[in-house]
Order: sequence, then C-alpha cells, then structure tokens
Amino acid sequence: MFITIIIGILVILKFFLNVPEVKGVADEVEQWCLILMAVAGILGVLNILRVNLHIVRRRGNDWRYKIVLIVSMLMMILVGIINIVQRGDVSIGSEFYYLFINIVMPLGATMYALLAFYIASAAFRAFRARNVRASLLLISGTLVMIGRVPLGAAISSIFPRIAEWLMTVPNAAGQRGLIIGAAMGVIVTGLRILVGIERPYLKGD
Repeated sequence: MFITIIIGILVILKFFLNVPEVKGVADEVEQWCLILMAVAGILGVLNILRVNLHIVRRRGNDWRYKIVLIVSMLMMILVGIINIVQRGDVSIGSEFYYLFINIVMPLGATMYALLAFYIASAAFRAFRARNVRASLLLISGTLVMIGRVPLGAAISSIFPRIAEWLMTVPNAAGQRGLIIGAAMGVIVTGLRILVGIERPYLKGD
C-alpha cells in the first residue's frame, strides 16, 4: 500500500508541478510500469495455455475450439517473432501483418456485427411507449434513424437536420453528463486507492 500511494502521488504531481526531479522519477516509474505490463502479457498467455490445455485434456466443453484458440495464438506469436528477427518489425508487408489484416480484423468485425442483433433486440424493448419518457425516446430514435439513412433525405430535407440537431444538442448534453459522472467516479476511485481504502491489487486483502 505504501508503494502504491507513493507511486500514485508521484505520477499525479508530475502533471501539476514543473519540477525536474519529480518528473524524472515519475518517468522512470512509468517505464517500470511498461515493463510490468509486458510481463503481465506473458503471464496472460501462459494462463490462457494453462486453462485451455486443462479443458482439452479432460475433453471439456468446446474443447475443439480451445485447440483452435491455442494453435492460432501460438502461430501468431511464432510468426511475429520470426518477422521481428528477420525484418526487425511487423509492419506492412510482413506475414504477421498479413495474418492480422486478413484473419484477425475480419473476425473482430464479425463479432461487432453480431452485436447488431443484440442492439436491435435492446432497442425493440426500449422503444415501447409505456410512458412519456419512453415515448420521447421512441420518437427521437425514430427521427434519428430516418434522418441518418438516404431514404430520409429523399423524403424530406428536414429529417437530416432534425437528426443532426438531436445528436448535437440533446444527445451531446446527455453524453457530457455521463462523461462528467464517469470522470468523477474515476477520481473518487483513484483517491480511495491512494489512501488505502480500495485495495484490489492486494488480491482479497
């Protein structure tokens, strides 16, 4: 806890004080953090191997997919290491970049595309005019959807203007409120960690 408090205060003071000594120590601590993050990444890979190999050995749920996960992860790591040794990087033109662009990114896009069905289901449940607020949400959501598609502009030029106003005025105001609330929550959580009230890094203590 003492180490956490000292490091947290040093990093905070770096942004408010123009003291070379404080900035130098804070920069050094940030470099240590980068090293720890790299080590944590290695531990994460080892943990993925440990958990999934255990499932594969006992033929647990979806063990065949676990094999695909392990093989794919090891293949990407191996190709990346080979490219770094041979080329010095994994930039455009490398085999790692090719696999990332043509396999990893399409898979990520597929996952995001599947979320569209959950969003549509949530929108259907939310757009039920049970009261005045739900009715306002239904009307504004409908106007935004109509104004954001070419069909709305073809019907009337007023729909895109209404959609733009709804997104830049009421929606922006709500988002600012959420951002302010989230920022206050981050500040409070950081202060609780600095004074030792919150101790998630002590694992159960």
